[in-house]
Amino acid sequence: MKNFISLTLLSGFFFSCNHDSNLNYSHPKSTIIDPIEIVADSIKIEGELGPFSLERTIVQEDNDLQLLTFTFTSDIPSELPPISIKFDFPSIDINGFWNPEISVDKVNYYSSAITSKASSFAPVLSFYNNALQNRITIALSDALNQSEMISYLREEDVKFHPEIRLFREKMPKTTSYKITLRIDTRNIPYYKAIDKVAEWWVTGSGYKPMQVPDNAKKPMYSTWYSYHQNITADQIVAECKIAKSLGCEAVIVDDGWQTKDGNRGYAYTGDWKPDRIPDMKGFVDAVHAEGMQFILWYSLPFIGEKAQNYPKFIGKYLRYWEGQGTYVLDPRYPEVREFIVNTYIKALEEWNLDGFKLDFIGRFTAVADTKLTKENGRDYASVNEATDALMTEITNKLTELKPDILIEFRQPYIGPLMRKYGNMFRGVDCPNNAVANRIETTNLRIMAQKTAVHSDMFIWRVEEPVESAALQILNILFSVPQLSVRLEDIPEAHLDMIKYWFAYWNENRNVLLDGEFIPSNPVANFPILTTVNDGHQITVVYEDMIISEIGEINRMDLINAKASDKMMLLLDKSGMYSIKINDCTGKILLEKDILLNKGIKEFSVPPSGMISLSIKK
Repeated sequence: MKNFISLTLLSGFFFSCNHDSNLNYSHPKSTIIDPIEIVADSIKIEGELGPFSLERTIVQEDNDLQLLTFTFTSDIPSELPPISIKFDFPSIDINGFWNPEISVDKVNYYSSAITSKASSFAPVLSFYNNALQNRITIALSDALNQSEMISYLREEDVKFHPEIRLFREKMPKTTSYKITLRIDTRNIPYYKAIDKVAEWWVTGSGYKPMQVPDNAKKPMYSTWYSYHQNITADQIVAECKIAKSLGCEAVIVDDGWQTKDGNRGYAYTGDWKPDRIPDMKGFVDAVHAEGMQFILWYSLPFIGEKAQNYPKFIGKYLRYWEGQGTYVLDPRYPEVREFIVNTYIKALEEWNLDGFKLDFIGRFTAVADTKLTKENGRDYASVNEATDALMTEITNKLTELKPDILIEFRQPYIGPLMRKYGNMFRGVDCPNNAVANRIETTNLRIMAQKTAVHSDMFIWRVEEPVESAALQILNILFSVPQLSVRLEDIPEAHLDMIKYWFAYWNENRNVLLDGEFIPSNPVANFPILTTVNDGHQITVVYEDMIISEIGEINRMDLINAKASDKMMLLLDKSGMYSIKINDCTGKILLEKDILLNKGIKEFSVPPSGMISLSIKK
């Protein structure tokens, strides 16, 4: 029977110290599973190549890491025909998978498909075991053109059968095309295997990320959920005054500033005149006077059917968006690219903006009847290549004018190519859904490296218990917060809570954003998240789990983002600790120095509160 002492420190707050136990048992070492072996010669190409010949080269980068390059060549310019790259591997010691898709059922192996291109997701798929170690991670070098990764488990042989589909989306005629398949079966954490892919995209494919200014990593206020299109300069400046006092350093003024139409469509979009905010320069100056930066929303590809600019571009559209009243511009026309680039240059120079939220880049895509040729004034045949040229020019011109310019994109356009054009990646819209926001931002963190990852804007109702409202922040603590509640309307306790957690976030962002990020199991929606930097560990638990120390730790902040008040910690060594427990508004409930012996400790921490433990020297 266990012997333990329970010491009451404060009414309702306790910990227990296990001194010894006779329940220990001797167990064999875990079985070492060999890496999955993929024989390069077993990887097959299916499909008619037509006039193209195929050359395959193999490079063994490391033990259990290989690169297979497929080069297609033709004597005459021809369309690349749809083909598939196929292989299989046994389902041995595999317990789940990860890909950049945010809505995927990560438990169901039959739903692991990911379709990606420049403006959506990324060509990477990772399988891992119960210890969250990589079993196999596959990735493609080409993140510009569309590819599909499909992998299913066949019950007849209990093997996975990946299929990589290329050229399903038509591409312009060419005489050559090269793509590399990267297969990593090393025994490393799955998230490190994915990070290595992100690093490979930078070095191997030349997708050099845009510089990330320090201001991209500071909390922001967004007008979208709080005001939608119904914004006024006076209201937003008043909100900025409060937001600044809470720890926000920028405001993102979203859709609505450019039109008085409030129907949530884009029929009047494309002139980019501040119809709703006539004195935009005065608005920007007023925000700057509050000590905050100003980021302005644009829908990148749209010209509404009722916009004054609509007739200028007739015949230079990719499609009409039914129900939204807008056309999608074709970036293959130089005058279209010039118009878009100059729109942002003019706004930056005339209004002294600090950044842009560029929305809907994913709409730049060819459709079935798009002619992929250079003719009728088009200087690009490929929509993807023209979009790349457009975005590169936007980034280059804006950074020439303002080197620390901020540019935000949101899921799903968050792949490696997009890191060239933007320095802020945001989760897709999930209003008042804290768990979805956690999943989205964690997926982004796993793949984004040093690009600033932002939460979707979070909101809650004024009637929310403060502990419940706090969950909107605690679920995205490892990303940059974007606040979008009407600050003038919320209760004082909510303001206290925001101020406390934003102050904590700002004080510790070098740990939260720049430390080693350790996500848990994607299958369970990441029930525990941790970062570690310079001996400081921050862990947030979303389900009842035992927290472990990660390396040599001097300070641990353990945050309770679940319903129960029990927090379980496994200490590696005994020692004197300074303990402080706060509730979600920052009120100190306990401060005490105490000797803690190694083993599992149980603490009582209020929901949405935190316990901080520092080793006494």
